[in-house]
Amino acid sequence: MALIVRDHAAAAAPAPGRSGLPLPHNPRTAAAMPMRNFGRTGYRVGIFSLGCQAAIEIADNAALSAEILHRALDLGVNYFDTARAYGKGISETHLGPVIQERRREVFLATKTGKRDRDGALQDLEASLKALRTDHVDTWQMHNVQRMEEVDRIFSRDGAIHAFEQARAEGRARFLGITGHFDPDVLLAAIKRYNYDTILMAVNAADRHYLSFIEHLLPACLERNMGIVAMKLATRGRLLSTWTPEPLEKQPERYRTARSGTITMQESLNYNCTLPVSTNIIGVDSVAQLEENVRTAAAFTPLSEAQMRALEKRTLPIVRQALYFRRWDLGA
Repeated sequence: MALIVRDHAAAAAPAPGRSGLPLPHNPRTAAAMPMRNFGRTGYRVGIFSLGCQAAIEIADNAALSAEILHRALDLGVNYFDTARAYGKGISETHLGPVIQERRREVFLATKTGKRDRDGALQDLEASLKALRTDHVDTWQMHNVQRMEEVDRIFSRDGAIHAFEQARAEGRARFLGITGHFDPDVLLAAIKRYNYDTILMAVNAADRHYLSFIEHLLPACLERNMGIVAMKLATRGRLLSTWTPEPLEKQPERYRTARSGTITMQESLNYNCTLPVSTNIIGVDSVAQLEENVRTAAAFTPLSEAQMRALEKRTLPIVRQALYFRRWDLGA
């Protein structure tokens, strides 16, 4: 697939969304970093966005979380991504006071892992209460991995009915789906339903195994979906700056004794060269946030040769770089 970078024109004035409310608008974004169309939503999003795991999902981090979130908005970040599952609700709770104060400045996305209608609606109620808002901009089906989940979502009492109800009531402006396990499962889901957005795991190791770039991204572009990329650092395991903890202290599913092979700047530049709308990255500190914004501000698309070189450098660590993929296929 040819690499296409979407236009980086200055942001237009916010347009009405499906809920009837104006879309969010952070006036600092256009000067802070390149912006891209968020699919067919009418929103313009900065190429770097904040993933609200890392520091923000840790229980005792309310003060640091607020500092990171306010600083992100002040720097021009205009998209926050969280989930009901992050920190078992802690991430949304830490977001709440900032969202209450600055709701109009940020496009807010959250997720539910429930596949049934009633469970999903209960999650949405809890999310809105924790986030201190009456609506989210995108409500997403979290981490869809297998076809039986897709079938459950679209069953008689499946979660899709909760999603459509939430959109009709104005509690969710747009509807999305997320995943990092198997591109074919997400491809089947978007063929079954006209989702507005998708959050997918893409990094410089992606093409080596169950590639989302090759098997899923083209279909999302054809449908003009808002495309959010994640797993740029894979909890540090992709990065040359990461020092592995002792193996016994690491979760078994991504246990490794090896450091990564590329830098955070290289990873973000790789992803920004892809035809995605934005890239979410979680941070542990304000300093990390500021460095990511500086990288986004200075972004210039990589050449084909540079892209292939970064992919080659990730090959020796493909298993840890893609620990979240489906590894039960005999690979």
